[in-house]
Parts: sequence; C-alpha cells; structure tokens
Amino acid sequence: EVIRPLERPVSDAGALAVLRGNLAPEGAVMKTSAANPRYFHHKGPALVFDSPAEMMARCADPELDCDENTVMVLRNAGPVGAPGMPEWGGLPIPKKLLAQGVRDLVRLSDARMSGTHYGSCVLHIAPESAVGGPLALVQTGDVIELDLPARRLHLHVDDAELARRRAAWQAPVSPYQRGYVRLYQDHVTQAHEGCDFDFLHGREATPEPTIS
Repeated sequence: EVIRPLERPVSDAGALAVLRGNLAPEGAVMKTSAANPRYFHHKGPALVFDSPAEMMARCADPELDCDENTVMVLRNAGPVGAPGMPEWGGLPIPKKLLAQGVRDLVRLSDARMSGTHYGSCVLHIAPESAVGGPLALVQTGDVIELDLPARRLHLHVDDAELARRRAAWQAPVSPYQRGYVRLYQDHVTQAHEGCDFDFLHGREATPEPTIS
C-alpha cells in the first residue's frame, strides 16, 4: 500500500512535469503527484504578490478578493530576486478560503519547492521576474491558464499589451551593492541552467536585467 506496483501507481499523472509557454519560456516545474487533479486544466484570474511579507499580510485579510479559481502568483523569489531561490513555493491558502474549506489553489512562483511540498504549485519559473522574465509583467486580474496534459502555462494577455508593460517595467533595485551577495546576483544563472555561477562556464552575466 505504501510502495505501489507499476500497474497501480499513486498518480497516473507522474511525479513531475515540465511546463512551457509565454509565462515560462525556459520552463517551469510542477509536482503533479502532489497536485489536485481538478487543477490539471485550469483557467483563472491572477492574484499577484511581490514579496513573501506582502503575501502573508494580504492572505490574512478576511476581505481579500479571491476564490477557488484564483491563481496566486509570488514573484521576486528566484535566484536573483530573493536572492538565492529559497523554498517559498508553498504559497499559503488565504485565510478567507481556508474558512470555506478550500485546501488547494493553483499557485505560481519563480521560487523553489521542497521535497515535502504539497499542492497545485508551478515553480522554478524561468526566466525569473527579477531579471525581466514574463512573470514580471503579470497583473492582478490577468487570466492565467494551466494545461497540464499539454505541458503549457499561458498568460492570456495580448502581445501589444505585454509590449506596453515591457516598456514600463523597471528592474527591482537590490539592497546588496557589494560583497558576496552582489557577486552572486550578478553571476548566478537561471533555474533551467542550474543556478550556477556563469564564470564557472566561461560566460559573462548580462550587465543589465532584460526582458526576453
């Protein structure tokens, strides 16, 4: 009952899935064995948070505008943005929804997941928001679609509007201007490249954050 035979797996969806789309051009990871099948194909409005502190404060608000269709988004949690890509991927269910019995939501982040992570979370989104990845352009209310069978993560915003947002986007200012953390932020690669130092591979980091 604990270690199942292949003909009777815990999950028919597999353990992990790599998703791609206009929100994750270089990929994202979903732990499908820990997700609710009802969210394997889901479309809902985004609820965006720019930091864990903001997220925790707003999720405690009983008047937060959200429901079971909401797609929670935490950004600035990747290798450069956090910095260090911490295990912030287990975004909390808002207090209002917990009181209604909701125990899972689609949740997106450029953060990392742990081995004990649970829920319908899409993480390791690359490129991350802090270097101008598409996650930086998402606004609360935008419609996001997760299609697990198609391995797709899509932001339903037209190209002209995304171009307008790109032009207005500014990279977050790092409080680290020298020392190891500054070195790390300047030279760490993105999640799909292993969060390694670029100079260990004979490459130079991009001097300015850009949106691809």
